[in-house]
Amino acid sequence: MNCLQSWPEPIVRVQALSESGIKSIPERYIKPSLQRPNSVKHGDRDFDDSQINIPLIDLQSIYSNDESVRNETLSCISNACRDWAFFQVVNHGVSPELMKQTREMWREFFNLPLELKQEYANSPTTYEGYGSRLGVEKGAKLDWSDYFFLHFMPHSLRNPNKWPSLPPSCRELVSEYGENLVKLCGVLMKVLSINLGLQEDQFQNAFGGEEIGACLRVNFYPKCPQPDLTLGLSPHSDPGGMTLLLPDENVAGLQVRRGDNWITVKPVPNAFIVNIGDQIQVLSNAIYKSVEHRVIVNSEKDRVSLAFFYNPKSDLLIEPMKEFVTRNRPALYPPMTYDEYRLYIRTKGPCGKAQVESLTSSP
Repeated sequence: MNCLQSWPEPIVRVQALSESGIKSIPERYIKPSLQRPNSVKHGDRDFDDSQINIPLIDLQSIYSNDESVRNETLSCISNACRDWAFFQVVNHGVSPELMKQTREMWREFFNLPLELKQEYANSPTTYEGYGSRLGVEKGAKLDWSDYFFLHFMPHSLRNPNKWPSLPPSCRELVSEYGENLVKLCGVLMKVLSINLGLQEDQFQNAFGGEEIGACLRVNFYPKCPQPDLTLGLSPHSDPGGMTLLLPDENVAGLQVRRGDNWITVKPVPNAFIVNIGDQIQVLSNAIYKSVEHRVIVNSEKDRVSLAFFYNPKSDLLIEPMKEFVTRNRPALYPPMTYDEYRLYIRTKGPCGKAQVESLTSSP
């Protein structure tokens, strides 16, 4: 599409703005008053989320020989998917050392000189590379973040030459980290399938079997002199299937919509944050629903997080599975490929749940 060939305005790196020593942020990053972090439009100013967190699940229990222990864990995941669409997992099989090394390697990348990072500057054609905005609408309000986006699967899209050559460990770590997360997502897909009353491989097959899509978005949220006026990432639901987020354990930032309030997620050491995306909402005919989330920024500290997106095969038609369509509950969503679906966020940027809700009047 022609509208996706180039950015509508010159790109400004948010990290460079932050490091310039500015005391107030440019107008284009200032959100409308009702969209700011302290807005009371969707919540109670006196609401205290300090004692609330998304569910924490020990994934090792699903391999237990004790059927009651295994079933209890499956039930906890099912409840988390239905009630929150978010949960944290520990003992998930990915080495804590690999997690730490990968996150710190990306922190090193963002601390490289700007001219080295600029070699990987991206365009909205594929978004792959070093970026600072989502959406191509001219004059749009922007988020206070930079990022690096890369394709991991299918292998035909994987181009390690587009992965940074610095730090020297980058390409090797990205490859090992990605392979580990693909395996973890496969385990979680089996769990979701079983919890929905399907054969364990049915959900995976609906995604395209082994021909799935996967990509990594590394987010860098620089220090912000006016964090109450902006957001690191505007409210949105993830357009894909499932997301595994490796958060910054030292600085909280992710907030999840819970009714009329925003819950700040407290990261657990060596845990991944798992969330349901729009494609699982479509496949399950809204038994599992994606949930809005956003990112707040900090005046004292930078943040780095890694979002790994596990998606359906991009040209496969995704629609409610027949097992979830009945006379009393017809299919809520029309067939659509993921290629078609993700053009919305790539064009307009984060827009709450506007996209998936636009597909039906009664989700």
